Amino acid sequence: MRIFAIDLGDQRTGLALADRITGIASPAGLIETPIDRENGRLLIDAIVKQFHQQASGPETEIVIGIPLNMDSTEGPRAKLVREFTRKLASRIDRPIVLVDERKTSQLADARMSQSGLTHKQKKQRRDAIAAAAIAQLYLDEPDTSVIDTVNPVEHI
Repeated sequence: MRIFAIDLGDQRTGLALADRITGIASPAGLIETPIDRENGRLLIDAIVKQFHQQASGPETEIVIGIPLNMDSTEGPRAKLVREFTRKLASRIDRPIVLVDERKTSQLADARMSQSGLTHKQKKQRRDAIAAAAIAQLYLDEPDTSVIDTVNPVEHI
């Protein structure tokens, strides 16, 4: 079974793929489409395209990181991610798992700290590495990392 992971950003969205057999998650790309362009439609189109090119299949799970507050409550950004996830789940016609992403960007930064990359190069890779961290967390800790599952709704 494969996992297609998404780290949703305002300007850049990171993608990753993971495999349950190997237990490995890897960055799989970056989409540089702002989330607010055409009410999210262009970003959804780009994600759907990448999903079909890289990971489509009935056994593939989709996960998106949801940014919770440190006290586990949901703030405005988490609500935005939930709404976007509802639209994406309906468009792609499959459930999407929301995974706690509180520490994944910090993990991505730590992984790149000794890489020798420039600040610009790190910035371009950070979101895809964060998506891989979301997928790895889901692989390693499914009982504690899953916040919710968003199911498709007709006519969205």
